[in-house]
Amino acid sequence: MAGLDLCEAAKSQLLVVDVQDRLCAAIPPECLETAISNMQRLILSARALEIPIAGAEQYPRGLGPTRDAVTASLPEGFVFCEKTSFSCCNAPGFQNSLVDKEKRPQIVLAGLESHICVLQTASGLQHWGYRVFVAEDAICSRNPLNKENALNRMRQGGIGITNTESVVFEWLENSGHSQFREISRLFR
Repeated sequence: MAGLDLCEAAKSQLLVVDVQDRLCAAIPPECLETAISNMQRLILSARALEIPIAGAEQYPRGLGPTRDAVTASLPEGFVFCEKTSFSCCNAPGFQNSLVDKEKRPQIVLAGLESHICVLQTASGLQHWGYRVFVAEDAICSRNPLNKENALNRMRQGGIGITNTESVVFEWLENSGHSQFREISRLFR
């Protein structure tokens, strides 16, 4: 019997999908606030641990840019992959924004909307051979029932459903890590 897969900093990369102004406007405020706060934690932790970060925007000319609260956490000069397909995996050039799966086989996924772009991207990444983890507290849908349905479908399909704090503390592995104090403050 196989054991539980954990996120490993040396094997992970983070992907943030479609956290754009017009999409955010349709999301229930409480879910959006929680998701964005957790995306910031994931991004800041990934940066501190030198975990590669990729991002995508769905038709930015129509849906606007990524929320300032998210982009403020990203490295200066960060470039999003623009797409019109719902799955990032169908966007021209997207695969070039990822680290090869032989070097970084795990992808932690956060973003909008759970039942459309997050679900389809998770499926595509899994088909490409990545081990996909979705931080359930860093994703949202306009309708909470759609988010629950997406989580159930992804879980049944073998996608790892986790949460932000679990991901980050799995990346750290122990309290003796040199970044433990800095990163643990994000959760106080």
